[in-house]
Amino acid sequence: MASPSREHLQDMARGVGLRQVRLVSGAIMFAYLVSHFLNHALGNISVDAMMIGVHYHTMFWQFLPVAILFYGACLVHTALGIWALYQRREFRWKAIEPLQLALGLSIPMLIIAHIVGVRLGQALYGHEKLYPQELYTFFIASPNRLWTMLAVLVIAWVHGCIGLYFWLRLRAFFKRAAPLLLAAAVLIPTLAMLGIYQGGRATLSDYDDADWRKQELSVAKFGTAAQGKMLDSITDYLTYGYLGLLGLVLVARAGRALLERRGGMIALSYGNGRTLRVPKGLSVLEASLRYNVPHASVCGGRARCSTCRIRIIGDHAALPEPSPREAFVLHRVGSDDPSIRLACQLRPNADLTFFQLFLPHTMSANAHADHPARVGQERYLVSMFVDMRGSTQLAEKRLPFDTVFIVNRFLGAVSQAVLEAGGRPNQFIGDGMLALFGLTTGREEACRQALRAAALIAANIDELNQFLSHDLHQPIRFGIGIHGGEVIVGDIGYRDHMVFTALGDAVNVAARLQDMTKSLACEAVISDEVRALAGVAEDALPAQEVAIRGRNEPMLVRAVESTRGLSALVADRRAVAA
Repeated sequence: MASPSREHLQDMARGVGLRQVRLVSGAIMFAYLVSHFLNHALGNISVDAMMIGVHYHTMFWQFLPVAILFYGACLVHTALGIWALYQRREFRWKAIEPLQLALGLSIPMLIIAHIVGVRLGQALYGHEKLYPQELYTFFIASPNRLWTMLAVLVIAWVHGCIGLYFWLRLRAFFKRAAPLLLAAAVLIPTLAMLGIYQGGRATLSDYDDADWRKQELSVAKFGTAAQGKMLDSITDYLTYGYLGLLGLVLVARAGRALLERRGGMIALSYGNGRTLRVPKGLSVLEASLRYNVPHASVCGGRARCSTCRIRIIGDHAALPEPSPREAFVLHRVGSDDPSIRLACQLRPNADLTFFQLFLPHTMSANAHADHPARVGQERYLVSMFVDMRGSTQLAEKRLPFDTVFIVNRFLGAVSQAVLEAGGRPNQFIGDGMLALFGLTTGREEACRQALRAAALIAANIDELNQFLSHDLHQPIRFGIGIHGGEVIVGDIGYRDHMVFTALGDAVNVAARLQDMTKSLACEAVISDEVRALAGVAEDALPAQEVAIRGRNEPMLVRAVESTRGLSALVADRRAVAA
């Protein structure tokens, strides 16, 4: 059991790239932002409430391990944002993406004065600038700084929300959670700014009190004029340094473009007669966008989906090796063929001929699809393959129409069982069928539905055998393979011949398990993962390790001699839970 776990960890490690690091660091910063905004919102109660809140806020975020994690995330996220500005060669994406980059790059410049005045002032001179001192600065001493700080709040919040949107929009739960997320995205910053306003009003009132001024505006809290001048100088140097860094990045971009043009051009042939001459260094997707060639890309070139996949025509040995992230995504969708690559990651250095695997008229890199759930979505599904045994011998002794009649009755009995259990018949392949479970349920319920469907299939086939007993020399038999895992679901096909289906390793494994029912002389082979998630006892079904074609490690499965008993196992589990 240790080997599959190790393989899973290795797969996860292969999937970690700069975008994943940026996502994690951004999530940490967004958590800080939420905490800070909620603290501001306490100003709607009183300044004292804000002071109590900031005590716990500071106690958590300045706890040494948390502080190291937070400040590390800030540095990493800023550095990756600057790197993204340099790396990106094409800005003709959805308008929201360059907006997110511009907002993110503006935040450090706008917030430097606040960081230096509060954090660095405390570290260098022991200043104790908290809400009373900051509200005094914003509403009395320097009102212009209030508008800068409010702009920072809005910019940081919008930048973070865009990042969350790009992260969550392909998740199965996003459509249901979107109204709640939108409400939180509007309410939290609104309450924060109202809290600052109410706190400012209270500070204006308190300012008339001489004792308040003596206590809250003392040198111990604000520092001397010389200290303030020094902090202002540090702020100026850091601001100029950051702007200079951005300027260097822009100069580096221009230099790279010049070198690429001098380095020569390559030809990209799209397999439909269209050929582009593009400079070396562009990814295939960037080249498509630059020259207005429609190219599918649901995630916007982030290597978080596989809809920009292309198949290389001809020799692919000279192409750059896939990055760990690209290899991870291709492996996740079962595309281990070296001729299949992600257009957003492949940067060819020689002429290339290819064709797109997904149709750009249904999935555009520049526009949202009308039905994003059918464009491409990663989610956990349970796949069931059901195959009719002996259909070849059945056809040898019957007229073609009689054979079609019996096969259709078989597929009808299987489909009825799948629908009754809560699944969805998906593909009919000759005398077999692929059914999907979990399109509208969680993974545990999807596993239980698949096991109930297997039992119902046996019952329906028994009835069918009885109905056709006068016409069959031997009863219809079947084999079932069941496995669950992360897959990509969406529309596949061409023009008017589009079908909704699932792609991924879990689907392939389910097909392999169905084939094993022949050699294991049983009606069903179920992966142990499905058994465990369904809540079936470990000793309820015999276990064995089998080799799966295309996998390096053996897999633990459960061979079910008769699927009729599966409904009792699932029912027993539900009775225990009740």
